[in-house]
Amino acid sequence: MDSPIIFGLFEGWHPDTASGRPIFLQLSEKIMQLIKDGQLSHRQKLPSTRLLAAQLNINRLTVGKAYDELSLQGWLDAKVGSGTFVSADTTTGQGIDWSGGQESSAVTGTDVPIHKYISVPHVTEHHGLHLDDGFPDPRITPLKEFQRCCHNQLNRSGLYEKFGRYTPPQGSAYYRETLSKYLHETRALPTSEEQILSVSGTVMALHLIAQTLLRPNDVVALGIPTWGRAEQNFRHAGANVRGISVDEQGIIVEEFEQLLQNCPIKMLYLTPHHHYPTTVTLSLDRRLRLLELAHRYGFWIVEDDYDFDFHFALRPILPLASADRHGHVIYCGSFSKSLSPAFRNGYVVASDKVIYELAKLRSIVDRQGNPVIDHAFADLIEDGTMQRFHRKALTIYRKRRDFLCEMLDSEFSGLVQYNKPQGGLAVWTQFDAAFPVDEIAAKAFVKGLYISDGRAHRYPGYAQNAIRLGFASCTEEEIAASLRMLKSVM
Repeated sequence: MDSPIIFGLFEGWHPDTASGRPIFLQLSEKIMQLIKDGQLSHRQKLPSTRLLAAQLNINRLTVGKAYDELSLQGWLDAKVGSGTFVSADTTTGQGIDWSGGQESSAVTGTDVPIHKYISVPHVTEHHGLHLDDGFPDPRITPLKEFQRCCHNQLNRSGLYEKFGRYTPPQGSAYYRETLSKYLHETRALPTSEEQILSVSGTVMALHLIAQTLLRPNDVVALGIPTWGRAEQNFRHAGANVRGISVDEQGIIVEEFEQLLQNCPIKMLYLTPHHHYPTTVTLSLDRRLRLLELAHRYGFWIVEDDYDFDFHFALRPILPLASADRHGHVIYCGSFSKSLSPAFRNGYVVASDKVIYELAKLRSIVDRQGNPVIDHAFADLIEDGTMQRFHRKALTIYRKRRDFLCEMLDSEFSGLVQYNKPQGGLAVWTQFDAAFPVDEIAAKAFVKGLYISDGRAHRYPGYAQNAIRLGFASCTEEEIAASLRMLKSVM
């Protein structure tokens, strides 16, 4: 399956319908600018008119007119039966004055490499109702206890040992020792402090893993749809990404096996506990089969367990890493789903050798973590605050999940489809084709309700009209008000 990253180049772009300027010319100028900036390189294939029109929510003929206009100007080449490509003659600086005659205020003597597969996160400011991607509710998190732990760290004795010098790039020994015991008790991970690396969230973990273990043209497999930041890290490392289909039991292992037989796989990226974004849980037989395959073929499994603590069906399913006996699984966890995404505090669990290599790279990217934050989290674990909070939050979030699902059943019958998730903080909701989620999101936003427009989960070949409806950060009253407003714009 193709990647949606090229579609990300158009993220946030909308035609100005009030300007009076034809939409096809506005789109032509956008594509021309992408070529000038190097984000679309020469000979690169553009999306079909149908797919790009669907993403931008404009007429397919409009996209065709834009392509025709750029072909006439020499920017694009249309090849019958093959598609539309950026012209080979559009290399930077070939007799074209990009500045329009005005001298740039920036130094232009050195080229700036363009990271084509990375986009800056688009944060939508909203202060009304929301059904977000699945974030925790900061109103019930132990923020006062966290503040107390930070205060204690700053006022206890031994300040020089803690703050008068650098800590190891792996993280403080106290934090890693505490985390080692905690992970053994809650996840049955047989680990030691030498096998743990403190990181500033899962994104950093994936960046370090990709840059350390991948080489250009290595193949990384992942479930489709997937988390865009993970894919971007793998592509940034020069890897080729291959998609594996996902059903109600997680990634389809038989499809992955066929890929293994025809292609050397370096790494498999998984969110097995609650697959992102669909929330499905990888079945036990598939977990065991993947561990067998990793041992046979020798590929890495990167297990991203971003919300282990919130599983509503009996006890959480233990990570693949707990059953790994050959060192193939690299386990990534985070406290962001426990307290807040604002706290960039996570960890990697792997063999001593892998952790040592990750720490070497970390030392030249981000010399060390934040020992105050690490120690505060360790204190919260040591005194039992974190464990008590997880039990309390699990009860609250389960009720909110049930309430959201009951309202979907009663108020949206025939309009949406979903499977009640066993865990996680959101419900993967598929809307009837008559209600495109990007249009609904735009209408809802005007009325004061934020929901995703679904673009992050849309792939060529996988374009479900679906989004995540997060329930954890809302009270039942807020969920009810949000769903009533959502229904009013459908």
